[in-house]
Amino acid sequence: MYFIDVQGTLISDEDKSPILGAIEFIDALNEKNIPYMIVTNNTKKASNIFYKFLQEKGFSFPFSRYLDPLMLLEERVEKTSVAAYGASEFLDTLIKMGYILDYENPKTVLVAIKEDFTHDEYAQMIDFLLAGASLVGMHETSIYAKNNKRYPGVGAVLKLLEFATSVSYDVVGKPSDAFYKEALVRLGEEVSFEEITMISDDVKGDLGGAKELGMKTIFVTSGKYKTQEEIVPFLEEKLKPDFVYADMQEIFSQRLQSKGR
Repeated sequence: MYFIDVQGTLISDEDKSPILGAIEFIDALNEKNIPYMIVTNNTKKASNIFYKFLQEKGFSFPFSRYLDPLMLLEERVEKTSVAAYGASEFLDTLIKMGYILDYENPKTVLVAIKEDFTHDEYAQMIDFLLAGASLVGMHETSIYAKNNKRYPGVGAVLKLLEFATSVSYDVVGKPSDAFYKEALVRLGEEVSFEEITMISDDVKGDLGGAKELGMKTIFVTSGKYKTQEEIVPFLEEKLKPDFVYADMQEIFSQRLQSKGR
């Protein structure tokens, strides 16, 4: 059984096209009736819109197999008085969900992905946190890849703010326990984390959290990292991935085709 990341795993960071073998891998899981969940840290588009986008790209799976942080946000963050930081699409999505953005005296500082955070934004977040606001990240990615550049991910920004203010933070999406537990519930199977294999290109964020919960982990080098040598040797031994593959095509050929699973 599988939990499968999207960005950098199923679709390219560069042009959002399906990565080699990704569609075939999902089709094979469907054909062989192997349970799985598509678990993405999408926050820019409404959940149903991003799901439809993946369908248009050729991925065939029901919405019941899909989970992103926006689907859990209302349970974790009140809609009143939120200072949200992220791409404009994320802010628009929050407003459509009924969130009231407040940059005067917010109760919550909510951080999503953005490639061009400014020093003034960091200063504003720090002031809000020191004044008593809580800190929440939409997810805890290590690196954000776009336009052949790699930026600090939400996890890196959260660590920065925590160090600057000593305010601890909560995480809505991956790799929070709550997110993975929700994915397990939605899988609809009487299974434990030990029976799940998590596939992702985020070896520090997604896979580290999965590993701590007892999942097997597969690191693909089709996304944030160009080779495993860039990151794996520097990880704690207990957080190193169980398997490393170049892309979904390699996983498909070695785990589904060759073994007939």
